[in-house]
Amino acid sequence: MPQFETRRPVPQSPDQMFALVADVEKYPEFLPLCEGLVVRSRKERDGKALLVADMTVGYKAIRETFTTQVLLNPAERAIDVKYLDGPFRYLDNRWRFNDLPDGGCEVHFFIDYEFKSRILGAVMGSMFDRAFRMFSEAFEARATKIYATPA
Repeated sequence: MPQFETRRPVPQSPDQMFALVADVEKYPEFLPLCEGLVVRSRKERDGKALLVADMTVGYKAIRETFTTQVLLNPAERAIDVKYLDGPFRYLDNRWRFNDLPDGGCEVHFFIDYEFKSRILGAVMGSMFDRAFRMFSEAFEARATKIYATPA
């Protein structure tokens, strides 16, 4: 059961970083291993959005698609991802965006997962681990590109 957690300060505001991470359709443009992302459904209620999305990840000849339910809660600056279907036994992913005293925000990223197949876990596991470690950097680079001047 690999797990990865990081907290990183960035110059952008919590709202900017929330919006960037919430824009899941753009992930294939910049996120390591992400080859495609399709939002199957989107429901909005009480200021929150609930998405069901298929994400295709790949490395060399291996391609896997998994389905998640993504709860976007802008009021709490929280994104919670619940695993629905695919190659994992489970996947728990959470994002939080908190104000920093001197401006900017702290991006808190947490993921815990396990592949159903030991073979797939052995093949993709180390690559996923490296990719998750690069996720923060990929989002920070994207934020710098989109929000050239911090709010």
